Amino acid sequence: MNSGVFYRPPPSVIDKLGELNLLLLIALCALTGLGLAALYSVAGGSWSPWAERHALRFVIGLAMLIVVAVVPLRFWLQLAYPAYAVALIALLLVPFVGSEALGARRWLPLGPLTIQPSEMMKVALVMALAKYFHSLSANRISHPLWLLVPVAMIAVPMALILKQPDLGTAMMVGMLGSSMLLMAGVHLLYFAGGLASLFIGIPLAVPFLHDYQRRRIEVFLDPASDPLGAGYHITQSKIAMGSGGVTGKGFLSGTQGQLDFLPEKHTDFIFTTIAEEWGFVGSMAVLILIGVLLAILLGMALGTASRAGRLMICGTMVSIFLYAAINVGMVSGALPVVGIPLPFVSYGGTAMLTLMFSLGLSMCAWVHRNDPLAPDPVSLS
Repeated sequence: MNSGVFYRPPPSVIDKLGELNLLLLIALCALTGLGLAALYSVAGGSWSPWAERHALRFVIGLAMLIVVAVVPLRFWLQLAYPAYAVALIALLLVPFVGSEALGARRWLPLGPLTIQPSEMMKVALVMALAKYFHSLSANRISHPLWLLVPVAMIAVPMALILKQPDLGTAMMVGMLGSSMLLMAGVHLLYFAGGLASLFIGIPLAVPFLHDYQRRRIEVFLDPASDPLGAGYHITQSKIAMGSGGVTGKGFLSGTQGQLDFLPEKHTDFIFTTIAEEWGFVGSMAVLILIGVLLAILLGMALGTASRAGRLMICGTMVSIFLYAAINVGMVSGALPVVGIPLPFVSYGGTAMLTLMFSLGLSMCAWVHRNDPLAPDPVSLS
C-alpha cells in the first residue's frame, strides 16, 4: 500500500487565505466606510486632513490583519509574554519621555509618529492571558495561587495608566482583563467578591480623583450645572443627536459639526456627527454593523478548537464591544465623558492599528482553528 495515501501536506499560504472569514472582512470594510464618509463630512467635504489618513491606516491595518492571520497561532503565543513586556516597558516610559496634551501624558514619540502604549497594552494583555490560561490545567484555573499572576498582569498596567492620568482607559483595561478571566473559566465567586469590593471602594477613591475627573462625574449627573464649561461637550452632543431626527439633516449638512459647535467631532464624538447628518437610520446602521462584527467573532470563537484561540477571539470581541458601548454611552449622556473612540469609525492611528492587529489574531485563531495546540483544549463552559 502506498504510504503517500495517508500523507497530508501542510496547508500553503493560498490555502490559509481561502480560510479567511469573508463575512468579517465585509462587515469591517462597511463599518470603516461609514467612518470615512463621516470624516469626509466633518472636514467640510474634504479628504484632508482626516479621511485620507484614516483610509491609509485602514489599508495598512488590513494588510497587517491578513499577514497575522496566515502565521501559525503558536508563533503568536510564543510572542505573547514578550509583547506584554514591551507594552509594560512603554507604559513605564511614559512619565519620563512621554508627550503631554490636554493635561495628560499618554503618548510616546517614535520618530515622526506618536504611539499610545495603553492601546498596545490592550492587545498584549489579551495575548498574554490567552497564553497563560491555555497552559493551565482545568483544576488550577480558579486556584487562588494560580490567579495571582493574571490579576497582577491586569492590575499593574491599570495602575500605570491611572498615573497618566487616564481613568477611562484604565477602567477599560480592567474590564477587558476581568472578562478574559471569566471566559477562561474562573469561578464566579471571585467576581462577586470583586464587585462587592468595587462598590465599597468607589466612595473611598473619590478624594483621590483629579479635579477634572470629579467635575466630569458632577457634569454627568447634572450637565446643566456648567453648560459653557465642563458640560459643554455633552450638551452640544445631545443637541446634535436630537436634531438629526429619523433620517438626519443630510450629508455635509450637520450644523453642529460643520460650524464647530461640536468638540472632538472627528474622534470621540464622531457618532454624534453621524446621528446629526444621518439620523436614527444612520446611527442604527453603525450599531448594526458593530453587532454583526461581534456576532461573527462569537461564531468564530465557538468554532475554534483551542482554548488559546477562543480566548484571543473573545478578548477581541470584548474589546470592540467596550469601545463601542463606552463611546456611544458617553456621547449620548448615559456615561461620563472619557476619551474612548468608536472602533473603526473614529479618527485615531494607534487605536485603529491595534484593533486591526487584534482582529488579525482572531482571524489567525479561526484560520488555524483545527491545529493541535498543547495542552489539550477544554470547553469554555
